[in-house]
Amino acid sequence: MNPFALLDKLKTPVWIIRPSTEEVLHANPAAMALEAGRSISDMRHGSLSACVHPALADYTPAILAREQVVEIWTIQQQDQQQALCCHLRWLEMAEHADAILVEASPPAGTMTAAHPATANDALLEDDFHRLLMQTNSAPMLLIDPEDEGRIVNVNEAAIRFYGYSRTDFTAKHTWEINTQGRAILPVMQQISLLPGGHKPLSFIHRLADGSLRDVQTYAGPVVIQGKRLMLCVIHDITEQQRLKAELEQAALRDPLTGLWNRRYLLRQLERSILEKQRFGNGFSLILLDADNFKRINDQYGHFTGDEVLVWLADTLQARVRAVDSVCRWGGEEFIILLPQTSQHNALHLAECLRETVASGQTAELPAITISMGVAQHLDEESVESLIMRVDNALYQAKTLGRNCVIAA
Repeated sequence: MNPFALLDKLKTPVWIIRPSTEEVLHANPAAMALEAGRSISDMRHGSLSACVHPALADYTPAILAREQVVEIWTIQQQDQQQALCCHLRWLEMAEHADAILVEASPPAGTMTAAHPATANDALLEDDFHRLLMQTNSAPMLLIDPEDEGRIVNVNEAAIRFYGYSRTDFTAKHTWEINTQGRAILPVMQQISLLPGGHKPLSFIHRLADGSLRDVQTYAGPVVIQGKRLMLCVIHDITEQQRLKAELEQAALRDPLTGLWNRRYLLRQLERSILEKQRFGNGFSLILLDADNFKRINDQYGHFTGDEVLVWLADTLQARVRAVDSVCRWGGEEFIILLPQTSQHNALHLAECLRETVASGQTAELPAITISMGVAQHLDEESVESLIMRVDNALYQAKTLGRNCVIAA
């Protein structure tokens, strides 16, 4: 017996989909008539579609929590694109892995392209509008682009996320919750002119308590009672942005000392050269090396050697300005970028650092000294040339007996 025989008798379009692969396990005749040869992916990502998550499997926690989950799909009927309201539910199946059941509302009158409105259309649109605003799947704002983005209505998820009551919301415009303020209006106007949806845009929104959240927004056109509005789906990406920033910072930091690393220094050198070309701000470099560091590792072990490097990094960082960048160049070598600093002043700082390191060692760690090369950037000089000059100066300092400073 066909387990889906009862579904085939329904006039409501129904799909049963495996969420992990989005394979259609079954589509009843009503659903197949709407597909018109298009795949689930085509319908989910069409020009009128609005989907909070790129993959159906991402809805699993919300569906299992019995939240209402709604997507808007794009179908083609009578040579015209129409938006289809789809409700997602969890379906436990014996013979197959669990699946998502997608039940579509009748497409007639539901978010279609503009057409002469009838009384029946208005009822259908009102039903859809009311249902959509009750969904909990993701914050949704219904806005009027012709009235500076006035918020016409919101769903329950938006009320929880932003912390405004529905009454407070409908007294606001979208630019009032966007940190860009009225500067967002030209963008909104351009989006409202599009025939369908657009790629998600990233903004910072202000909640009722004054806190800020990173969001991605997707807006698509809807026509309700003959009026063209925009349905804006909000996706909170604050945590993703925080993790991204932390990863970016970690990629530019030396894991042992916490100083900036070589990649960061090279990026800053390129930026410093551009600033010098634009504003005439000169800069200098100090390249230093811990003298006889191999002997420390051999005599005391690598763990002690690491502690010495951390102490040296902290000592250097404590003696420079906030605008200076102390970086671990590699091994026991460190490099300091000094913005708006002449070679004379850089040499003075280097000598102070040398004396501090030579006299400031703690009793728990073996004493060290440092050798240093100093160079000021020359006009039209490349990063490679500057580093080569300061490296040669450091080599001279080590050749001359170490624990000294040499100018390039």
